[in-house]
Amino acid sequence: MSADSCSNGGDVSVPLRNVFNSIQCIRDRVRDGESNASDGVFNLPNFWETLNQAVKAVSQEATKLSLAFSKPPLPTLQDGERLAESIQKSILTLSTVYYWLPKSQGLSLRKQVRDATVEVLEGVLQLVEVIMNSPLQSLSQEQLTSTGGMWSACDHFARLPRDNKEAVLLVLYSNIGVVKDALEEMEQALSEAQDPFSDILDDEQEGDEPRGNQDTYWSERDRCVLGPCQGLMKASAACLRKLTSAIRANGDVTTPQNRSQLDDLADITKEISPDVDDLALCLYPPMDYSGVKNNVSKLATLLKKVLEITRASHVCGESELSWVQFLEGAVDHNLQKARELTQQDS
Repeated sequence: MSADSCSNGGDVSVPLRNVFNSIQCIRDRVRDGESNASDGVFNLPNFWETLNQAVKAVSQEATKLSLAFSKPPLPTLQDGERLAESIQKSILTLSTVYYWLPKSQGLSLRKQVRDATVEVLEGVLQLVEVIMNSPLQSLSQEQLTSTGGMWSACDHFARLPRDNKEAVLLVLYSNIGVVKDALEEMEQALSEAQDPFSDILDDEQEGDEPRGNQDTYWSERDRCVLGPCQGLMKASAACLRKLTSAIRANGDVTTPQNRSQLDDLADITKEISPDVDDLALCLYPPMDYSGVKNNVSKLATLLKKVLEITRASHVCGESELSWVQFLEGAVDHNLQKARELTQQDS
Protein backbone atom coordinates (compact mmCIF):
# COMPACT_ATOMS: atom_id res chain seq x y z
CA MET A 1 0.00 0.00 0.00
CA SER A 2 1.34 3.44 -0.87
CA ALA A 3 2.68 6.04 1.53
CA ASP A 4 -0.61 7.91 1.14
CA SER A 5 -2.12 5.28 3.43
CA CYS A 6 -0.95 7.37 6.37
CA SER A 7 -3.00 10.37 5.24
CA ASN A 8 -6.56 11.20 6.24
CA GLY A 9 -5.87 10.88 9.94
CA GLY A 10 -4.05 7.56 10.26
CA ASP A 11 -2.64 4.42 8.68
CA VAL A 12 -5.54 2.51 7.11
CA SER A 13 -3.34 -0.56 6.72
CA VAL A 14 -3.48 -1.14 10.49
CA PRO A 15 -7.13 -2.32 10.62
CA LEU A 16 -6.46 -4.41 7.51
CA ARG A 17 -3.51 -6.09 9.17
CA ASN A 18 -5.55 -6.68 12.32
CA VAL A 19 -8.47 -8.24 10.45
CA PHE A 20 -6.03 -10.36 8.41
CA ASN A 21 -4.53 -11.80 11.62
CA SER A 22 -8.00 -12.35 13.08
CA ILE A 23 -9.25 -14.23 9.99
CA GLN A 24 -6.11 -16.39 10.04
CA CYS A 25 -6.90 -17.47 13.60
CA ILE A 26 -10.53 -18.19 12.72
CA ARG A 27 -9.48 -20.22 9.66
CA ASP A 28 -7.06 -22.30 11.73
CA ARG A 29 -9.75 -23.02 14.33
CA VAL A 30 -12.26 -24.06 11.66
CA ARG A 31 -9.70 -26.27 9.91
CA ASP A 32 -8.57 -28.07 13.05
CA GLY A 33 -11.45 -27.65 15.52
CA GLU A 34 -14.40 -29.80 16.44
CA SER A 35 -18.07 -29.05 15.88
CA ASN A 36 -20.44 -28.34 18.73
CA ALA A 37 -22.33 -31.21 20.32
CA SER A 38 -25.93 -31.47 19.18
CA ASP A 39 -28.58 -31.59 21.87
CA GLY A 40 -31.91 -32.87 20.63
CA VAL A 41 -33.08 -32.76 17.04
CA PHE A 42 -30.84 -30.93 14.60
CA ASN A 43 -32.64 -28.89 11.94
CA LEU A 44 -30.57 -29.47 8.80
CA PRO A 45 -32.70 -27.29 6.42
CA ASN A 46 -32.44 -24.38 8.89
CA PHE A 47 -28.68 -24.88 9.09
CA TRP A 48 -28.34 -24.62 5.31
CA GLU A 49 -30.52 -21.54 5.10
CA THR A 50 -28.52 -19.77 7.80
CA LEU A 51 -25.17 -20.92 6.40
CA ASN A 52 -25.99 -19.67 2.91
CA GLN A 53 -27.01 -16.29 4.34
CA ALA A 54 -23.71 -16.14 6.23
CA VAL A 55 -21.70 -16.96 3.09
CA LYS A 56 -23.61 -14.30 1.14
CA ALA A 57 -22.78 -11.74 3.83
CA VAL A 58 -19.06 -12.60 3.66
CA SER A 59 -19.12 -12.20 -0.12
CA GLN A 60 -20.85 -8.82 0.12
CA GLU A 61 -18.52 -7.45 2.81
CA ALA A 62 -15.38 -8.66 1.01
CA THR A 63 -16.65 -7.09 -2.21
CA LYS A 64 -17.18 -3.77 -0.41
CA LEU A 65 -13.62 -3.94 0.86
CA SER A 66 -12.23 -4.66 -2.60
CA LEU A 67 -14.22 -1.80 -4.16
CA ALA A 68 -13.12 0.64 -1.45
CA PHE A 69 -9.48 -0.05 -2.31
CA SER A 70 -9.94 -0.23 -6.09
CA LYS A 71 -9.15 3.42 -6.88
CA PRO A 72 -7.95 6.61 -5.16
CA PRO A 73 -8.57 8.12 -2.75
CA LEU A 74 -7.91 5.59 0.01
CA PRO A 75 -10.59 5.12 2.64
CA THR A 76 -10.02 7.12 5.79
CA LEU A 77 -8.78 5.31 8.88
CA GLN A 78 -12.31 5.47 10.27
CA ASP A 79 -13.79 4.00 7.06
CA GLY A 80 -11.08 1.33 7.02
CA GLU A 81 -11.91 0.36 10.58
CA ARG A 82 -15.62 0.11 9.71
CA LEU A 83 -14.88 -2.08 6.68
CA ALA A 84 -12.57 -4.32 8.71
CA GLU A 85 -15.11 -4.60 11.53
CA SER A 86 -17.91 -5.53 9.11
CA ILE A 87 -15.89 -8.20 7.33
CA GLN A 88 -14.66 -9.65 10.62
CA LYS A 89 -18.24 -9.80 11.91
CA SER A 90 -19.38 -11.68 8.79
CA ILE A 91 -16.44 -14.11 9.08
CA LEU A 92 -17.23 -14.79 12.75
CA THR A 93 -20.87 -15.44 11.87
CA LEU A 94 -19.88 -17.88 9.11
CA SER A 95 -17.54 -19.83 11.41
CA THR A 96 -20.15 -19.90 14.18
CA VAL A 97 -22.81 -21.31 11.87
CA TYR A 98 -20.35 -23.92 10.56
CA TYR A 99 -19.79 -25.09 14.15
CA TRP A 100 -23.51 -25.79 14.47
CA LEU A 101 -23.13 -28.81 12.21
CA PRO A 102 -22.56 -31.80 14.53
CA LYS A 103 -20.55 -34.91 13.69
CA SER A 104 -23.70 -36.96 14.14
CA GLN A 105 -25.02 -35.54 10.84
CA GLY A 106 -22.20 -37.43 9.11
CA LEU A 107 -18.43 -37.02 8.97
CA SER A 108 -18.38 -36.94 5.17
CA LEU A 109 -20.86 -34.06 5.08
CA ARG A 110 -19.06 -32.18 7.82
CA LYS A 111 -15.68 -32.52 6.09
CA GLN A 112 -17.00 -31.13 2.81
CA VAL A 113 -18.70 -28.20 4.56
CA ARG A 114 -15.55 -27.56 6.58
CA ASP A 115 -13.33 -27.61 3.48
CA ALA A 116 -15.68 -25.19 1.70
CA THR A 117 -15.71 -22.86 4.72
CA VAL A 118 -11.92 -22.89 4.92
CA GLU A 119 -11.76 -22.15 1.19
CA VAL A 120 -13.89 -19.01 1.69
CA LEU A 121 -11.75 -17.86 4.62
CA GLU A 122 -8.57 -18.38 2.61
CA GLY A 123 -10.11 -16.49 -0.31
CA VAL A 124 -10.82 -13.48 1.92
CA LEU A 125 -7.34 -13.73 3.43
CA GLN A 126 -5.76 -13.64 -0.01
CA LEU A 127 -7.85 -10.60 -0.97
CA VAL A 128 -6.90 -8.67 2.18
CA GLU A 129 -3.23 -9.56 1.69
CA VAL A 130 -3.29 -8.36 -1.93
CA ILE A 131 -4.90 -5.07 -0.88
CA MET A 132 -2.27 -4.55 1.85
CA ASN A 133 0.61 -5.25 -0.53
CA SER A 134 -0.63 -3.38 -3.62
CA PRO A 135 0.15 0.28 -4.36
CA LEU A 136 -3.08 2.24 -4.73
CA GLN A 137 -2.92 3.42 -8.34
CA SER A 138 -5.62 1.44 -10.07
CA LEU A 139 -7.43 -1.86 -9.65
CA SER A 140 -4.66 -4.44 -10.14
CA GLN A 141 -5.08 -7.72 -11.98
CA GLU A 142 -4.03 -9.49 -8.80
CA GLN A 143 -6.84 -7.82 -6.86
CA LEU A 144 -9.35 -8.69 -9.59
CA THR A 145 -8.16 -12.30 -9.51
CA SER A 146 -8.33 -12.60 -5.73
CA THR A 147 -11.80 -11.01 -5.66
CA GLY A 148 -12.96 -13.49 -8.30
CA GLY A 149 -11.42 -16.35 -6.32
CA MET A 150 -13.33 -15.27 -3.21
CA TRP A 151 -16.59 -15.14 -5.19
CA SER A 152 -15.92 -18.60 -6.62
CA ALA A 153 -15.30 -20.04 -3.13
CA CYS A 154 -18.61 -18.53 -1.92
CA ASP A 155 -20.50 -19.78 -4.98
CA HIS A 156 -19.25 -23.32 -4.25
CA PHE A 157 -21.63 -23.53 -1.27
CA ALA A 158 -24.59 -23.76 -3.63
CA ARG A 159 -23.12 -27.02 -5.00
CA LEU A 160 -22.35 -28.67 -1.67
CA PRO A 161 -24.12 -31.92 -0.73
CA ARG A 162 -27.12 -31.26 1.48
CA ASP A 163 -26.88 -34.41 3.59
CA ASN A 164 -24.47 -37.25 4.34
CA LYS A 165 -25.86 -39.48 1.59
CA GLU A 166 -25.05 -36.86 -1.06
CA ALA A 167 -21.64 -36.28 0.52
CA VAL A 168 -20.75 -39.99 0.43
CA LEU A 169 -21.92 -40.28 -3.18
CA LEU A 170 -19.54 -37.45 -4.13
CA VAL A 171 -16.66 -39.39 -2.56
CA LEU A 172 -17.56 -42.48 -4.60
CA TYR A 173 -17.99 -40.53 -7.85
CA SER A 174 -14.48 -39.12 -7.56
CA ASN A 175 -12.98 -42.55 -6.87
CA ILE A 176 -14.83 -44.12 -9.81
CA GLY A 177 -13.18 -41.58 -12.11
CA VAL A 178 -9.67 -42.35 -10.87
CA VAL A 179 -10.09 -46.13 -11.16
CA LYS A 180 -11.64 -45.75 -14.62
CA ASP A 181 -8.65 -43.67 -15.76
CA ALA A 182 -6.18 -46.29 -14.48
CA LEU A 183 -8.06 -49.05 -16.31
CA GLU A 184 -8.19 -47.09 -19.56
CA GLU A 185 -4.47 -46.30 -19.43
CA MET A 186 -3.64 -49.96 -18.94
CA GLU A 187 -5.96 -51.06 -21.76
CA GLN A 188 -4.50 -48.44 -24.09
CA ALA A 189 -0.96 -49.58 -23.34
CA LEU A 190 -1.95 -53.20 -24.05
CA SER A 191 -3.67 -52.30 -27.30
CA GLU A 192 -0.53 -50.65 -28.65
CA ALA A 193 2.55 -52.42 -30.00
CA GLN A 194 4.69 -54.75 -27.91
CA ASP A 195 6.46 -51.68 -26.46
CA PRO A 196 4.07 -49.42 -24.46
CA PHE A 197 6.77 -46.71 -24.26
CA SER A 198 7.52 -46.54 -27.99
CA ASP A 199 6.29 -42.94 -28.33
CA ILE A 200 8.71 -41.85 -25.59
CA LEU A 201 11.75 -43.85 -26.61
CA ASP A 202 11.53 -43.44 -30.39
CA ASP A 203 12.82 -39.88 -30.11
CA GLU A 204 16.05 -41.17 -28.61
CA GLN A 205 16.48 -44.03 -31.08
CA GLU A 206 19.30 -43.52 -33.58
CA GLY A 207 19.24 -45.28 -36.92
CA ASP A 208 16.98 -48.13 -37.88
CA GLU A 209 18.49 -50.76 -35.59
CA PRO A 210 15.89 -52.43 -33.35
CA ARG A 211 16.32 -51.82 -29.65
CA GLY A 212 17.75 -54.65 -27.64
CA ASN A 213 16.42 -53.51 -24.28
CA GLN A 214 13.72 -56.04 -23.53
CA ASP A 215 12.94 -54.22 -20.26
CA THR A 216 10.64 -51.97 -22.27
CA TYR A 217 8.51 -54.89 -23.50
CA TRP A 218 5.96 -57.14 -21.86
CA SER A 219 6.98 -60.79 -22.15
CA GLU A 220 4.44 -63.53 -22.79
CA ARG A 221 4.53 -64.39 -19.11
CA ASP A 222 4.01 -60.73 -18.21
CA ARG A 223 0.91 -60.66 -20.38
CA CYS A 224 -0.46 -63.73 -18.61
CA VAL A 225 0.06 -62.01 -15.26
CA LEU A 226 -1.71 -58.91 -16.56
CA GLY A 227 -4.98 -60.84 -17.03
CA PRO A 228 -5.94 -61.46 -13.39
CA CYS A 229 -4.50 -58.09 -12.38
CA GLN A 230 -6.80 -56.37 -14.83
CA GLY A 231 -9.57 -58.58 -13.50
CA LEU A 232 -9.01 -57.17 -10.00
CA MET A 233 -8.93 -53.61 -11.34
CA LYS A 234 -12.22 -54.22 -13.16
CA ALA A 235 -13.69 -55.73 -10.00
CA SER A 236 -12.66 -52.52 -8.17
CA ALA A 237 -14.48 -50.38 -10.73
CA ALA A 238 -17.55 -52.64 -10.62
CA CYS A 239 -17.59 -52.55 -6.82
CA LEU A 240 -17.56 -48.73 -6.80
CA ARG A 241 -20.28 -48.50 -9.46
CA LYS A 242 -22.56 -51.05 -7.80
CA LEU A 243 -22.05 -49.55 -4.35
CA THR A 244 -22.85 -46.09 -5.71
CA SER A 245 -26.10 -47.41 -7.18
CA ALA A 246 -26.96 -49.15 -3.89
CA ILE A 247 -26.40 -45.97 -1.88
CA ARG A 248 -28.45 -43.93 -4.34
CA ALA A 249 -31.31 -46.42 -4.05
CA ASN A 250 -31.14 -47.43 -0.39
CA GLY A 251 -28.98 -44.88 1.42
CA ASP A 252 -30.75 -43.51 4.49
CA VAL A 253 -29.75 -40.54 6.65
CA THR A 254 -32.62 -40.49 9.12
CA THR A 255 -30.67 -42.21 11.91
CA PRO A 256 -27.14 -41.66 13.31
CA GLN A 257 -26.38 -45.36 12.79
CA ASN A 258 -27.18 -45.24 9.09
CA ARG A 259 -25.23 -42.00 8.62
CA SER A 260 -22.28 -43.66 10.34
CA GLN A 261 -22.53 -46.72 8.06
CA LEU A 262 -22.37 -44.43 5.03
CA ASP A 263 -19.26 -42.78 6.48
CA ASP A 264 -17.64 -46.20 6.94
CA LEU A 265 -18.31 -46.99 3.28
CA ALA A 266 -16.88 -43.64 2.18
CA ASP A 267 -13.75 -44.09 4.30
CA ILE A 268 -12.87 -47.54 3.02
CA THR A 269 -13.69 -46.85 -0.63
CA LYS A 270 -11.25 -43.90 -0.56
CA GLU A 271 -8.49 -46.51 -0.32
CA ILE A 272 -9.48 -48.30 -3.55
CA SER A 273 -8.11 -45.83 -6.09
CA PRO A 274 -4.62 -45.53 -4.47
CA ASP A 275 -4.37 -49.34 -4.30
CA VAL A 276 -5.46 -49.68 -7.94
CA ASP A 277 -2.83 -47.09 -8.92
CA ASP A 278 -0.12 -48.96 -6.97
CA LEU A 279 -1.01 -52.20 -8.75
CA ALA A 280 -1.13 -50.55 -12.18
CA LEU A 281 2.28 -48.90 -11.72
CA CYS A 282 4.05 -52.17 -10.93
CA LEU A 283 2.58 -53.87 -14.01
CA TYR A 284 4.61 -51.85 -16.51
CA PRO A 285 7.82 -53.46 -17.82
CA PRO A 286 10.16 -54.50 -16.43
CA MET A 287 7.50 -56.25 -14.36
CA ASP A 288 8.44 -56.92 -10.74
CA TYR A 289 6.56 -60.12 -9.88
CA SER A 290 7.18 -59.68 -6.17
CA GLY A 291 5.69 -56.17 -6.26
CA VAL A 292 2.76 -57.41 -8.33
CA LYS A 293 2.09 -60.21 -5.84
CA ASN A 294 2.13 -57.81 -2.89
CA ASN A 295 -0.11 -55.22 -4.54
CA VAL A 296 -2.56 -57.86 -5.77
CA SER A 297 -2.91 -59.19 -2.22
CA LYS A 298 -3.31 -55.68 -0.83
CA LEU A 299 -6.05 -54.72 -3.31
CA ALA A 300 -7.89 -58.05 -2.95
CA THR A 301 -7.88 -57.75 0.85
CA LEU A 302 -9.28 -54.23 0.60
CA LEU A 303 -12.03 -55.22 -1.85
CA LYS A 304 -13.09 -58.09 0.41
CA LYS A 305 -13.32 -55.64 3.31
CA VAL A 306 -15.40 -53.21 1.23
CA LEU A 307 -17.78 -56.00 0.25
CA GLU A 308 -17.98 -57.22 3.85
CA ILE A 309 -18.91 -53.73 5.13
CA THR A 310 -21.38 -53.32 2.27
CA ARG A 311 -23.04 -56.64 3.07
CA ALA A 312 -23.49 -55.64 6.73
CA SER A 313 -24.85 -52.16 5.96
CA HIS A 314 -28.39 -50.93 5.42
CA VAL A 315 -27.70 -50.25 1.70
CA CYS A 316 -27.44 -53.99 0.97
CA GLY A 317 -30.84 -55.45 0.20
CA GLU A 318 -31.86 -58.67 -1.56
CA SER A 319 -30.98 -57.38 -5.03
CA GLU A 320 -27.57 -56.09 -3.89
CA LEU A 321 -26.59 -59.38 -2.25
CA SER A 322 -26.17 -61.10 -5.63
CA TRP A 323 -23.50 -58.70 -6.95
CA VAL A 324 -21.73 -58.66 -3.58
CA GLN A 325 -21.42 -62.46 -3.75
CA PHE A 326 -20.41 -62.36 -7.43
CA LEU A 327 -17.64 -59.82 -6.80
CA GLU A 328 -16.38 -61.76 -3.78
CA GLY A 329 -15.96 -64.77 -6.07
CA ALA A 330 -14.30 -62.65 -8.79
CA VAL A 331 -11.81 -61.21 -6.31
CA ASP A 332 -10.89 -64.67 -4.97
CA HIS A 333 -10.53 -66.10 -8.49
CA ASN A 334 -8.23 -63.32 -9.77
CA LEU A 335 -6.21 -63.29 -6.55
CA GLN A 336 -5.55 -67.03 -6.75
CA LYS A 337 -4.65 -66.88 -10.43
CA ALA A 338 -2.27 -63.93 -9.96
CA ARG A 339 -0.54 -65.68 -7.06
CA GLU A 340 -0.01 -68.81 -9.14
CA LEU A 341 1.45 -66.87 -12.07
CA THR A 342 3.82 -64.85 -9.89
CA GLN A 343 4.86 -67.78 -7.69
CA GLN A 344 8.13 -68.43 -9.53
CA ASP A 345 10.05 -65.18 -9.86
CA SER A 346 12.20 -65.84 -12.90
